[in-house]
Amino acid sequence: MTPSYTVSPALVKKYNQPVPRYTSYPTVPFWKDELTADQWEQRFTQQFEQENAVNGISIYVHLPFCESLCTYCSCNKTITRNHSVEETYLQALETEWMMYRKKMRQAPVIREIHLGGGTPTFFSAANLRRLVLKLVKNSVIHPYYEFSIEGHPNNTTREQLDTLYELGFRRISYGVQDVDEEVQRVINRLQPLSQVQTATDNARAAGFQAVNFDLIYGLPKQQPATMQRTIEQVLTLKPDRIAFYSYAHLPWVSPGQRLFSEADLPSPEVKLQLYLQGKEMLTAAGYKDIGMDHFALPHDTLYQGREKRSLHRNFMGYTTHHTGVLLGLGVSAISDIGIAYSQNQKKLSLYYDSIRLEQFAVQRGHILSEEDQAFRQYILDIICAGETSFDPAHIPLLETRCFPALQEMVSDGLLQLNTEKLQLTAKGFHFVRNICSCFDLHLQGRPQPPVPQFSTSI
Repeated sequence: MTPSYTVSPALVKKYNQPVPRYTSYPTVPFWKDELTADQWEQRFTQQFEQENAVNGISIYVHLPFCESLCTYCSCNKTITRNHSVEETYLQALETEWMMYRKKMRQAPVIREIHLGGGTPTFFSAANLRRLVLKLVKNSVIHPYYEFSIEGHPNNTTREQLDTLYELGFRRISYGVQDVDEEVQRVINRLQPLSQVQTATDNARAAGFQAVNFDLIYGLPKQQPATMQRTIEQVLTLKPDRIAFYSYAHLPWVSPGQRLFSEADLPSPEVKLQLYLQGKEMLTAAGYKDIGMDHFALPHDTLYQGREKRSLHRNFMGYTTHHTGVLLGLGVSAISDIGIAYSQNQKKLSLYYDSIRLEQFAVQRGHILSEEDQAFRQYILDIICAGETSFDPAHIPLLETRCFPALQEMVSDGLLQLNTEKLQLTAKGFHFVRNICSCFDLHLQGRPQPPVPQFSTSI
């Protein structure tokens, strides 16, 4: 179903509340941190043996280094211009990977590799090659594999792109954010449109089949006129996918956000205008709304997966591949094996300390109960397909904990609901995060913390 863009500002304002993005359920703030490294090792081994031969595995590698600080960014990163750090970090990644390989009694079937950051293109072409070859050595590449990387337009070279293409990478995502010079100055991300075009042209010339742009609305100094120019200029480059994210202003979480004045942020009313304006322009240009602020052209596999109801969502975002094991490597990387989550140490020195001792670098984790697994599936169904069907055994709990909040959304025209299923309306696609929060049993009934843990939904 195609979302409708005739949504009243009053309705958007009503639901513009702090809610999770649901890249996991339970969300990270509600993990019980009950998972030790030994417990993680046992559960990983169990799930790998069950899943590997059937669906293969996904690998996310966190490459945390950036040469300069983008003040809006909330990612785990280390700012340095000293590229000698590449060697130390690669050695740690290789050790960590071999620790996992020792727990695998069969060759891993690799279905996805995603290099994220930080800035993965901080690493030289030779070191990117070294990393990927280490991962795929003595592994089986799934016939329908997908390898992707995040790149910075200012430092992604043709040599890197040619190397990655040779290694099987076909997707790249560039952080564009905004092309207005004043906005770029304030967020300390100076990259002229000509540089974005060069990076895009180079990727396509190298053979990449899909180029994604990340755009952000709600950044300091943004106004409707600047947003219009940004999207008009971005559309001339015809990226295959566009992620149109809401800026999350959480300076108590990301101290770099304190480096610009909050007075420069658009008001809630202007931010709402930016949101509706951007989405209207993207759909008018032929992009299809996938959900959760993602857009794709009709030829893209993400849109095709939405039409076939084969989308999946995990810590890497939307994907058309669904593996039962997502293994995160590197500092702060998160793994998802269906029955448990784990996150590596978030401080680089502590990550190195664990790996040096050949211990899994688990800082925190969560073992999912049967209830967690069931309600996670409801949330995934809504995010990926716009509907979900209920297990009759859950009806008493749903009627007590979930349906009361959903009834108001029924009255607002966001969804259709009965004791068998829930289905979003075209209007409801704007409020997917809010609808999912009704199934978040960990979030419900808790007092609001004095400092918000989540960004607002718009």
